[in-house]
Amino acid sequence: MAEGWNPILAAVEGPTGTWRMVDPAGDDYGTVEIRRVMNGADVRYRAMYRGEILGWSTTLRLACEQIHRAYLRAHGPGGGAIADWGRRPVPR
Repeated sequence: MAEGWNPILAAVEGPTGTWRMVDPAGDDYGTVEIRRVMNGADVRYRAMYRGEILGWSTTLRLACEQIHRAYLRAHGPGGGAIADWGRRPVPR
């Protein structure tokens, strides 16, 4: 990622306790919700991408990063390179 930029910059707050991850086109691609756990003693952030829970984080920054990584993975092919990179099969 570019130096000085963090996925948290793509987060837009609202309603209270909820952040929407917004892409450059203005579309939402993820949601972070703040939750109190352990009888209200601790705070956790629930990271969701396309309605699926990715996990729980101890910081807003980490939750945004989890969602952004899922967003980036969705833009590439799922698997290894198709090219053989010049390797030839071993003759038998």
